[in-house]
Amino acid sequence: MSEERSKRWYVVHTYSGHENKVKTTIENSVKNRNMEDIIEKVVVPTEDVVTTTKTGKEKITQRKIFPSYVIVKMEMTDESWYIVRNTKGVTGFVGPGSKPVPLTEDEVYAMGLENDSESVVAGDIDLEPGDSVRVISGSFVDNVGEVEDINIEKREVKVYVNAFGRKALVTLGLENIEKV
Repeated sequence: MSEERSKRWYVVHTYSGHENKVKTTIENSVKNRNMEDIIEKVVVPTEDVVTTTKTGKEKITQRKIFPSYVIVKMEMTDESWYIVRNTKGVTGFVGPGSKPVPLTEDEVYAMGLENDSESVVAGDIDLEPGDSVRVISGSFVDNVGEVEDINIEKREVKVYVNAFGRKALVTLGLENIEKV
């Protein structure tokens, strides 16, 4: 548990347009040095955008949510700092001076990077109506319920739980439930 808690999300500033190159280079460096246990994940947050072409057809494209930034989940060690900081295209970590500052839990959840049980990036949610879930935090903790509706944008789910001797529909955050 303590090993997992030491890994935090850090924001890395890159040259404009080099986000994907930086991501690939860091991932290759991690693999070559067998550091998967220290640098866990590298993310370039994107969203789908619908645009209309000159011919009037709609086209879905990916747009970077935070241009010139890459987000890395890692344990901050001298070696991991060195690998990320000295990657071609990286200008530095976000933070005062040379000290990287990790994202807060609220910032991580707001960006959709992860919840308590699994990583959730760009709407990658393995839930659908009818699935059974257990409430892991909040007023209805340890209740098992059935998913009625999922709102990916708000990161909420409506669940029927047994409350006060009857079925009640409650709205919970994705971080408050786990799939059974």
